[in-house]
Amino acid sequence: MNKTLRSLLLCASFGALPFAAVQASDEPTLRLATEGAYPPFNYYTADGQLAGFDIEIGKALCERMQAQCSLVAQDWDGIIPALLGRKYDVIIASMFITEERRQMVAFSDPYQKSAMTFVVAKDSELKDFSPAALAGKTIGAQGATTQADYLMAMFPGSDVRLYPTQDAVNLDLVSGRLDAQVGDMIPMLDWTQKSTDGSCCRLAGEPISDPKYVGEGVGMALRKEDEPLRLALNQALASIIADGTYQAINDKFFSVNLLTLEQ
Repeated sequence: MNKTLRSLLLCASFGALPFAAVQASDEPTLRLATEGAYPPFNYYTADGQLAGFDIEIGKALCERMQAQCSLVAQDWDGIIPALLGRKYDVIIASMFITEERRQMVAFSDPYQKSAMTFVVAKDSELKDFSPAALAGKTIGAQGATTQADYLMAMFPGSDVRLYPTQDAVNLDLVSGRLDAQVGDMIPMLDWTQKSTDGSCCRLAGEPISDPKYVGEGVGMALRKEDEPLRLALNQALASIIADGTYQAINDKFFSVNLLTLEQ
């Protein structure tokens, strides 16, 4: 680690105290929170371990910052309140950077680009995804997400159903209880291409890229007062991108480059 990054981390650790503890080795413990229910970004393995793209990026950042990683799982609808309550220090859970969220938290530089998409059954006859065309249709999304905000604002004439997890949305689409859903484009692409359940379905319509809903990309959320930590994370992120570590992790999970959304 270069001296600048190390000094930023030490300043964060010993000054603003965003970290859980400082070890005898002078390596702070960085508490990272994720949802654990959003594959392939974050999920539980069969033996109960947190895994996925977000987890591996978080661990790479901790290693670059010479910090010990502590992983915390938190339900999505409470993930920002628990950060503000100091349950953990950083949220790394594929969270879109939006102005509404900026009112509550600070964000790192983006570590993914962002877009949303409609998903329908492969045999669906839906071709027009305008509010008028979807009036009376049943559309789903995970609650407390930008996808939910988009549907509630743009489709008042539709039956919008919100669910506690993305898996629950997927299940109702597979079972035919939804005409369509809106989800984050990359996990939806992964689900339809790699999952047995997802083989029933396909992405539809144009990517939804309105910055009002998808923001400026995907970032890590922190408390606003933890500016030294935010700077340290940004420098560590730039470092793992520059030396190929980010790309190696990206390629383990996706055929698409998440920094550009290009294949």
